Amino acid sequence: MTVLQAFQRQPIRTKLLAMVLMPLLVVLPLLGLILAWWGNATVDRMLITKVHADLSVARGYFERVLGEVGASTSAVAGSHQLIRALTDGHDAQALQAMLDAVRQREGLDFINLRHADGQGMVSDHDARPPALPALVHAMAAHPNGVPGRAMASVEVLGSAGLALLSPALRERVAVPLVPTRNAQPTERTQEDRAMVVIADAPVRDAAGRVIAWVQAGMLLNRNLAFIDHINQIVYPEGSLPLGSRGTATLFLDDVRISTNVRLFQPDGPNASSASGPPSPGEARAIGTRVSKAVRDAVLGEGRTWLDRAFVVNDWYVSAYQPIGNQAGQRIGMLYVGYLERPFVWLKYSALVGIGAVFLVAMLLAALAAARWARTISQPLEQMVHTMHQVEAGALGARVGPLPRQDEIGALAGHLDHLLDTIDGNTRSLQRWNAELDAKVAERTSALEDAQQQLLRSEKLAAVGQLTASIAHEVNNPIAVIQGNLDLARELLGADADRVQAELGLMDQQIERMRLIVTQLLQFARPHEYAGYVDALDPAQAFADCLVLTNHLLASARIEVRRQFAATRRPAINRNELQQVLVNLIVNAAHAMPDGGALTLATADVGERAVSLSVSDTGAGLRPDLVADLFKPFITSKKDGTGLGLWISRSIVERYGGDITAANGPQGGAVMTVLLQCEPA
Repeated sequence: MTVLQAFQRQPIRTKLLAMVLMPLLVVLPLLGLILAWWGNATVDRMLITKVHADLSVARGYFERVLGEVGASTSAVAGSHQLIRALTDGHDAQALQAMLDAVRQREGLDFINLRHADGQGMVSDHDARPPALPALVHAMAAHPNGVPGRAMASVEVLGSAGLALLSPALRERVAVPLVPTRNAQPTERTQEDRAMVVIADAPVRDAAGRVIAWVQAGMLLNRNLAFIDHINQIVYPEGSLPLGSRGTATLFLDDVRISTNVRLFQPDGPNASSASGPPSPGEARAIGTRVSKAVRDAVLGEGRTWLDRAFVVNDWYVSAYQPIGNQAGQRIGMLYVGYLERPFVWLKYSALVGIGAVFLVAMLLAALAAARWARTISQPLEQMVHTMHQVEAGALGARVGPLPRQDEIGALAGHLDHLLDTIDGNTRSLQRWNAELDAKVAERTSALEDAQQQLLRSEKLAAVGQLTASIAHEVNNPIAVIQGNLDLARELLGADADRVQAELGLMDQQIERMRLIVTQLLQFARPHEYAGYVDALDPAQAFADCLVLTNHLLASARIEVRRQFAATRRPAINRNELQQVLVNLIVNAAHAMPDGGALTLATADVGERAVSLSVSDTGAGLRPDLVADLFKPFITSKKDGTGLGLWISRSIVERYGGDITAANGPQGGAVMTVLLQCEPA
């Protein structure tokens, strides 16, 4: 016996339960898994997109600092006071004092003055500086002595280059290396080089000749104010939810020389803020190193890293970008990122919540399906039991009255009527048979056969009458209801106007019953049945929707204004258009919690289109929300799902239309439905 044959032998209650529960037990879990996979991937993409944008902000500020250093160097070189001091022959002490004052005023870490040939003249901290390293940009920016704009770049200074720095700055250079998990093995114990932002600019006399060079810049080693400012720009207070924290770092090669990453990160309510600098009790992770995977990708291959990465002692959503010097060599990295753990917990919580919702929905639907299946199967089982009693000889057995008023209830009544008819006919036949037996006892067996044939014919006629009655009762109940409603309207005459809205609603609901039957048949036999489209009056469509939403508008003290100018009739399913317009009206009402005015308008558009617009006097739409308003899960309401407008647009697009959103000229939001009309 095949599975199909075994299923066909099952009671109707089992079949109904199987038909209802199979989609719940198969489709809903499958949808849940798809939604969980899609949600997980979407959250990961959003996190990577955000950290990419954060890196762009940090890089923009870093480049602005380079520009400011270059501009400050050019300003010093073009200073009339400096040119005059050089031409007048000021002594070295005076020039040193001047450079130190300029350095403090421009916010630079170091500045020095050189002769035209590049040899050291004086610095901000030493009137007799030792041999200074060569100019970085002089030949590239000013070939053959041609004037050019001061350039700034990031450079690495070795032990000889540290002569540019004052003794106080040199103390910041040395960075002891801290053993770091996942870092590339190294035998070094200390980073002795300095990373600086540096620029050169020529000093020219009145004749345009280069009489000196100004070299200035900023030290990045342990420049905590600089890195904290980047972090504050990228991750201001409150920009990261759920207790996450943002961090920024400058690397020299793969060593953190300036960072606000915490070396030890406390958990719990006493943890430091999400994006501010470390508290006094927290050590910065200066001297720790980046993981080998990131080093190989960024410094080795020159790629920008956009992924999760292990930072010191935790996982962060991270972005690393290589930093190059004037010669194009990769000398370090710029990093921004934020703690991944809170977002992981949020993601898993959301997935668990979705799973719980699906599970509860499945359980409730299964209970409801079992209850509804019983209400359908129980009367049928009662009729089968009655037939078995009749077949066993209990001709007086009947189904009896049922509380159901549908086709099954009618079928039970017709079955009882048929049994009454058969019982009466049988009794009559038995009586006639007794009389005939008394009169024609001598008749042969042929007459007895004829009598049995007559009995069988009578039974077949009764069965045919039952079949015709059942067909009539099943096919015509809706038509009978509609006919009686039309008769009631005719008998009421002028009095029908007082309940016209109620009668209209009854007409709509009868039509909805027909549509439901059609849709059920379309689901079972789509090649024979299909939904239908009407040419609708836009004004009447709005009027029908107001009947359903008047209670909401009245409770919110919202005035309804009508501006119906359309003369065309768009082609669309009535119930689906009503679903779209009711959704727009409810959204507009929610946008005016303290009352306001709701404007419903229709107008002809172009040659074959009609617009239906819903306008409110609420706060309007945020500019950043308009572009994503019709995407799923986008909403401005705290308890909204973000699916209403998406579903509404999908309905309208099936009929070749569209929905647009904008802010009105006097404030508030304007939602416009554009529908196509059938050609005349």
